[in-house]
Amino acid sequence: MTESRRGVEHYRMLIHGEFKDSVSGQTVDVASPTTEEVLFAVPDGSKEDAVIALESAQSAAKSWAATPAVQRGEILAKFADLIRTNRQRLAKILVNEMGKTYSLALGEVDVSADFINFPAQAARRVEGDILPSDSPNEHIMIHKVPYGVTVGIAAWNFPLALSCRKIGPALTTGNVMVIKPPLVTPVAVLALGELALEAGIPAGVLNLVTGDGPTMGEELVTNKITRLVSMTGSTPTGQHIFRAAAERLTAVRLELGGKAPFILLEDGDVDKAVDAAVVSRHLNSGQVCTCPERFYIHDAVYEEFVKKYCAAVGKLKIGDPMEDSTDIGPKVNAHETDRLEQIVRDAVQAGAKLEVGGKRPEGDQFKKGHWYEPTVLTHCNHDMAVMRDEVFGVVSPVMRVSSYDEALRLANDSDYGLAAFIFTSDMRKIQRAVLELEFGEIYVNRPMGEQRQGFHNGHKLSGTGGEDGKYGMDNYLEKKTMYVNFDQ
Repeated sequence: MTESRRGVEHYRMLIHGEFKDSVSGQTVDVASPTTEEVLFAVPDGSKEDAVIALESAQSAAKSWAATPAVQRGEILAKFADLIRTNRQRLAKILVNEMGKTYSLALGEVDVSADFINFPAQAARRVEGDILPSDSPNEHIMIHKVPYGVTVGIAAWNFPLALSCRKIGPALTTGNVMVIKPPLVTPVAVLALGELALEAGIPAGVLNLVTGDGPTMGEELVTNKITRLVSMTGSTPTGQHIFRAAAERLTAVRLELGGKAPFILLEDGDVDKAVDAAVVSRHLNSGQVCTCPERFYIHDAVYEEFVKKYCAAVGKLKIGDPMEDSTDIGPKVNAHETDRLEQIVRDAVQAGAKLEVGGKRPEGDQFKKGHWYEPTVLTHCNHDMAVMRDEVFGVVSPVMRVSSYDEALRLANDSDYGLAAFIFTSDMRKIQRAVLELEFGEIYVNRPMGEQRQGFHNGHKLSGTGGEDGKYGMDNYLEKKTMYVNFDQ
C-alpha cells in the first residue's frame, strides 16, 4: 500500500482489491499544515483512472447486492473494528495532513468507525411495504433496492469521517462505492484500503481513488455507470455537481456550506452558552460546517456574554496539534489562512471592533505553518460579509438583538440553512423554532455534535438529501413497486 521515497510516504489507490498508482504515474505531494514539510505523496488520478474504478465497481455490483444483508453487515462490522484497532495510526495521519489536534483526530477515527458500524447493525432492518390492491387476488409490494454504483466525494476538514459516513450506509444497503477524498487531505482515506481488504470487502465493492475535481471528479459524476453521487463540500462545488449530474438525471445527495446562527435570548443560561460557543466555534480550528458563524445576543445579556466569551477565547492555546494542551492547530493551508485574514481586515474596515485576536501569532514556533489567532469581533451589523459569508475559521462576529423575533428574522436572512443554535429556557420559543428557524439541524441549549441515529441535512443552499440514521440509509435505496397478481 505504501512505500517510502526520500522520507516521503507514498500511498496508492485501491482499485478492484489491488493497490495502484495512477495510469500516468503522476503524484501529488501532501504537506503538513504545521511545518509545511512534504510528508506524503498520492496518485494524481485522471479521467482514465476514474473509468477503471467505476468499471471495477460495476463488475462487483450484482454479486454484492445479492449477498444477504446480514453478511454485508458482518463484513462492515469487522471493517469498523479494524478502524478502531488502528485508531492511533490513522489519527496521526490526520494530524499530519490536516492539522487538527490529536485528541480531535482520535475522535474522528472513533466516529468514522461508528459511521460504518451503525448502519451495519441495521442491515437486517431495511423495510419495504405491502399495500392492498384495488384488484382481486393481487398484492402491491414496494421493495427498496440499491442504486448500484455510487460515488462518494468527501471534504478536506473531516476526510476520514465524511468518507465513512458514506461508505457505511452505501455498502450496507447493497450498493458499491467509489470514494474520492480531497487532494488536500487524502491520506487517511487511502489508508482504509488495507483495512477494507482485511475485513473481507470483495474486490470492486469499495474503491478508493485520488485526483482533482475538474478531471477525475468530473468523470466520476458524469459517467453513465454512476447511479448516485453523495458529496460533502462547498456550496459552489455542490452546485456544479448538481448541474453536471442533471444531464443523466443521476441521483445527488449534497451536504454543503453553512452559516450557523447562535442565538442567546434574555432567559438563556449565559455560562452554558459561553461554554457551548467556545467549543463549537473553535473545534477543528473553526473548520466545521455546523460551527456557529454569527452570534445574535439579546441586549439583556449582551455585555455579560461578550465579557465572558472574550475571556474564555483569550485563554485558548494555539500550537502544536500533537500536544495535549493545544486547543487550536493550524489552518489547513495558506489559501485558507490568507482568506481568513482578509475577512477580518474587511470587517474591521467596515466598522467592527476587534476584541480578541485578529492576527497571525508571533514567535519562532509559528514561522512555518498556517496559523491564525482565535478572534472576536463586536459592533457587527448584518450587512457585513463576515455576518453573511461562510468564514470557516476561528472568527466570531457578534451582534446585539432586542427580541426573539429580530433574532429569528436575522438568522433566516441567509442563503444557508444547515445548522443553528438557540439558548432559552422558554419552551414556547423552542417550539416556535421548530416551525420558524429555516435550518435542518438545530441545537437547543447545547454545543454542536450530531449523533448517528439522527439526520444530518441542510436546507436552502446548504444541501439536499442528508445523511445518518434511518433517513440517511434510505437515501441509498430506490423504490421498486411490484404488482403481484396470483389469480391463475
